[in-house]
Amino acid sequence: MTKESSSTERMPAGKASAGNATKAETKPSGETSVDELLKKAYEPARLAMVYHPFYEGKIEVTPKCVVRDFSDFAIWYTPGVAEPCKAINKDKELSYVHTNRWNTVGVISDGTRVLGLGDIGPEAGMPVMEGKSLLFKYLGGVDAFPLCLGTKDPDEFIKTVKHLQPSLGGVNLEDIAQPKCFYILERLRQECDIPVWHDDQQGTGTIVAAGAINAAKIVGKKPSQMKAVFIGAGAANIAISRIMHISGYKWENMVMCDSKGTLHNGRDDVREQYKEKWFMCCHSNSEGLVGTDAEAMKGADIVVAASKPGPGTIKPEWVKTMADDAIVFATANPIPEIWPWEAKEAGAKIIATGRSDFPNQVNNSLGFPGIFRGTLDVKAKTISDTMCLAAVLELAKTAEDNGLREDYIVPTMDEWEVFPREATAVGMAAMKEGLAREKHSREELYNKAEEVIRRARELTKYLMKGNYILPPPKV
Repeated sequence: MTKESSSTERMPAGKASAGNATKAETKPSGETSVDELLKKAYEPARLAMVYHPFYEGKIEVTPKCVVRDFSDFAIWYTPGVAEPCKAINKDKELSYVHTNRWNTVGVISDGTRVLGLGDIGPEAGMPVMEGKSLLFKYLGGVDAFPLCLGTKDPDEFIKTVKHLQPSLGGVNLEDIAQPKCFYILERLRQECDIPVWHDDQQGTGTIVAAGAINAAKIVGKKPSQMKAVFIGAGAANIAISRIMHISGYKWENMVMCDSKGTLHNGRDDVREQYKEKWFMCCHSNSEGLVGTDAEAMKGADIVVAASKPGPGTIKPEWVKTMADDAIVFATANPIPEIWPWEAKEAGAKIIATGRSDFPNQVNNSLGFPGIFRGTLDVKAKTISDTMCLAAVLELAKTAEDNGLREDYIVPTMDEWEVFPREATAVGMAAMKEGLAREKHSREELYNKAEEVIRRARELTKYLMKGNYILPPPKV
């Protein structure tokens, strides 16, 4: 994750300064420097083992209504509460008015593919879901709650989520193994009356597509004419390819590789069990290339890797075979598939990673808080690809407004105007598609998003100042 600014000063009406996004990318001067990078990469893990038990969790429930004296409980609970209950009984949509449902998201997982750890179970997945909930609140003002389910059965998972709908304004699916993650998302999007989103798919795809649009602008190429290679064929890259497609890249110019090589129409081994891979076999790789990652990368304009951590997953000699002004997205954490300086020396013009200590961090946290903020503010029934595209274009435009450079193709998390801008774009797209329960002007949406996000940040700052959130222990 990037270091998050605690500043809550009012956002300027014009451009935000991108100066704080500038980070020098330098090649380590020796083995010691690489060791320092590795140490830095693993330092958050060391601190996590101290901070997590100290705070005993990262989120809690706090009141948002007045409690002036004990007589107020007659309003908030019995007997007064019966009146809003009766109103909702007559019109279920009023649950969005009388309760916090309008701003409540369930972060739901079965713990079968947690980060890079694999199937570690629902209990072990809880720290991740709590962390996601924290980001939802601080970056998007969304009240999100971790819900790890004790089942690996996708149909039981779907049934449970559907039963939870009356309590939620939306669902963020997280860390579910493939191929069932595709099946679960597809079913829930079809069968639920609230928006359901899978961040490992749509979230990752949104931020990478925004970066890919801006990277193409910088190198002076048209996405529709660029050869795009994907190293890794998991949920992330499958979704990235789809959202890059709706952003202007073409299926026929894409080549995707899994652990056995390129996906092509002769890959009968994926036809039955992996229908998303089979879709890529049928719609991408128009030349029918059969080969390895290295062979796929020859002549590529952009490579997007969502594969096993490096270094060495992508080799510099493969980058050398790419087209002029090549673009490399190496998104694995904690170590990217190739070190940025290695890709640079091999001829890459623009390099993005998932790490905060290199330029061009493609981070899901730039997407889901703002996207859900906009979705909830219009009470949308789903999150469509058109809404994702609106987020892609607004993310890209925010960075462009701040001044694109080879080392700045997407906004950073501390440029906080990106979140209300993104929320506004998503809300407007939902209304245009007829997916919104409420209608608002662009100005109303922006002001609402800014207000809710500001409140969340100011509240956190106030609690820290008053030592209601204690400083972490010194280690």
